[in-house]
Amino acid sequence: MLQVEELSLAEINHEIERRRTFAIISHPDAGKTTLTEKFLLYGGAIALAGSVKGKKTARHAVSDWMEIEKQRGISVTSSVMQFNYEGFCINILDTPGHQDFSEDTYRTLMAADSAVMVIDASKGVEAQTRKLFKVCLLRDIPIFTFINKMDREARDPFDLMEEIENELGIRTYPINWPIGCGKEFKGVYDRHKREIIKFEAGELANGQRAVAKEEIELGDPRLHDMLGERLSAQLSDDVELLDGASYDFDMEEVRHGKLSPVFFGSALTNFGVEPFLENFLQMTPPPLPRKSSVGEIDPFNKDFSAFVFKIQANMNKAHRDRIAFMRICSGRFDKNMEVLHVQGGKTMRLSQPQQIMAQDREIIDEAYAGDIIGVFDPGIFSIGDTISVPNKKFEFEGIPTFAPEHFARVRQKDTLKRKQFVKGATQIAQEGAIQIFQEPGKGMEEVIVGVVGTLQFDVLEYRLKNEYNVDIIMDRLSYQYIRWIENEDIDPKKLSITSDTKVVQDFRGNFLLLFTDNWNINWAIEKNEGLRLAEFSRT
Repeated sequence: MLQVEELSLAEINHEIERRRTFAIISHPDAGKTTLTEKFLLYGGAIALAGSVKGKKTARHAVSDWMEIEKQRGISVTSSVMQFNYEGFCINILDTPGHQDFSEDTYRTLMAADSAVMVIDASKGVEAQTRKLFKVCLLRDIPIFTFINKMDREARDPFDLMEEIENELGIRTYPINWPIGCGKEFKGVYDRHKREIIKFEAGELANGQRAVAKEEIELGDPRLHDMLGERLSAQLSDDVELLDGASYDFDMEEVRHGKLSPVFFGSALTNFGVEPFLENFLQMTPPPLPRKSSVGEIDPFNKDFSAFVFKIQANMNKAHRDRIAFMRICSGRFDKNMEVLHVQGGKTMRLSQPQQIMAQDREIIDEAYAGDIIGVFDPGIFSIGDTISVPNKKFEFEGIPTFAPEHFARVRQKDTLKRKQFVKGATQIAQEGAIQIFQEPGKGMEEVIVGVVGTLQFDVLEYRLKNEYNVDIIMDRLSYQYIRWIENEDIDPKKLSITSDTKVVQDFRGNFLLLFTDNWNINWAIEKNEGLRLAEFSRT
């Protein structure tokens, strides 16, 4: 392993240049986790594909490490995977597809330089796709579309293109075009090479289907025999229409999320995954600059910097550990270097720096801008914290904390387990999976828990029981809205509010108001001159 002083600036820049860091987003069951696994297979990171539906088989998705994920066959937390492919070092951020865990996805997108949007060819744009897509637009990052499950019955590809443009407000440019679907799925037409890649599913091998790949030019006389008269004529008409009516390919518009390159394929049968990966890596950018309190931080700046975007407790239940995930934003990280934890105001060495493949870990000596590393967290890090070299003190732009939409009063059944309850609730809240609130003047014997989706209540109850050995009593509350009080000079106790509005505090000491409906929000604003309420806060 090369030491820091032996690496020239050009060598460090080369390592940064070859990094590609992207998130995969989709509605549940569109095939996101399957596509992730096929990327890992091509990169040699795994030798056997798992089954996405863990409840049907002993194997589970490689990126799903939490026990509840394996039982339910869903992803409820983001995971990070790194592998090398054709000279690129790729960091994949696999996000939960279920809408109840969208806040974890929001934070993960903050650490990505581009996004891959997976769409089910038979269902098109679904509710969660719209929600996540809006977050991508806020980030101003490239968005690539993979229309999956072409080996099943699918909607007309022109209709799918139109729906993406109308529903999401982004122009599309098909890089390839499908020939048939379902049992008649024959392959795709590559618009740049002007040739056909024939699809022929083989037998399962090493957890994946082998694909016979044959490339034939559009004018080849064998084409008619291969596709048949109907599909051959349809392809000719489609290509003519695409060439005459589709948008021009503009890389600058791709970089700013205004034009989405579209690919068709089938992740389950492996068809179209490799061409997609190769094209994607050429189009997606290396690490992007990050906004901070001192302006944009250039990833090629020699000084190391990073921010915490995720915290996960008990990834290894036996060790009761806590991992802080950091996105490196600039320079090179060395495991022996001294860094500044800006919010804590202390210099330190990051303990046990590691890269993580779901639940598997590897201690690392170095990492570069674009990489995601996990470090042991003794309880000092929070989401949004900035890490820098000691002589450069600044803060990266904060990560929004979104308003929860469902609330419950939670307390432990066994009063003798108060310590475990407080520790468990606090640690899970620090991960960002839930938000906990207290009524002023009351302790932690019972807390009000706020979540974005109700399935998070099930995860909270499951994790407190299995990771902290605490049974809880949970009473759902009728509150629907929460607002942060922005005024620092207002005494919350003196506010004029309705009887069914409640004053609470978050674990940072900020005051908030819980409301049952919009009428109560308007009442509070009208009856308290100068009161400023916010729908989210920045960590």
